[in-house]
Amino acid sequence: MKLAFFDDFKLGVVKGDAIHDVSAVVKDIRHVGPGDLISSLIADFANYRSKLEAAATGSGTPLASVRIRPPLPKPGNIVCMAVNYMEDGTLAKPAPINAFHKASTAIIGPNDTMVLPDVPATIFEGEAEMALVIGKRATNVKAADAMDYIFGYINFIDGSARGLPPAGNVFFQMKSRDTFAPIGPYLVTKDEIANPQKLPINLWVNGDLKQSFNTDDMAHNIGRCIEWATSIHTLEPGDILATGTNHRGLSSFMDGDVVELETQGLGKLRFNIRDELKRTWSRETRLDRQKKNQEGPTPQIGGKYAK
Repeated sequence: MKLAFFDDFKLGVVKGDAIHDVSAVVKDIRHVGPGDLISSLIADFANYRSKLEAAATGSGTPLASVRIRPPLPKPGNIVCMAVNYMEDGTLAKPAPINAFHKASTAIIGPNDTMVLPDVPATIFEGEAEMALVIGKRATNVKAADAMDYIFGYINFIDGSARGLPPAGNVFFQMKSRDTFAPIGPYLVTKDEIANPQKLPINLWVNGDLKQSFNTDDMAHNIGRCIEWATSIHTLEPGDILATGTNHRGLSSFMDGDVVELETQGLGKLRFNIRDELKRTWSRETRLDRQKKNQEGPTPQIGGKYAK
């Protein structure tokens, strides 16, 4: 099942090119906003699934005629795995398992805009990722049991403002900026994804393919990621765990860019970039620079903070 919020955060079920308004089915769920609604629905999904399926009949409303919203507007936790790919098998061994938090205010949805702030970042990037959504309270989960704690999957972008001073003071100010976590367009229940460890992921910037990799290149698989994260703190229904990216295709995000992310089976997420400072970088990827024996990110070539 593909769940989505649309227009004024009505809950819908997506089938083909149509969305079915199922908000009447969940009107008995106590909530103060759509974030509470979807988290509570996830926690009690077994009692609502058949009702949602029954309500999602008929022709529905064309997707093209509605505004799709982020499917998880305010998750309690956004945990992002760090350096969790083998970079197409080019790394000699996996990096030590690691992660960081993103703020829930970073969430935006389809056709929304990632806003690049007025800070001296060396470059702004967005990492294509497949993220899982927790389905039930998870504490000290064993890797062998981890898949039972997954509700579904979403497309996820991990926006980054890299190179901010002082050196070593990185993840919080780099990752948790407002609008730096586009997700969607849908929340896809796990039964629709046969093997989440074998999914192609592609990201385009203005129609040019930049990232193209497969989840089978993860250094630490999904089960291990859940095991490790839940050994540190509890994850609740509706929490997001993003599984990382292959960095070789990363490139700059700039004003006016249209970015598209598609993970097989999860739909295509499209969003925009705005930078009031109109800063510019080359369009080369990290792999392009490696092939030229160049280190570090693409230098800024225009606008405020260019050197």
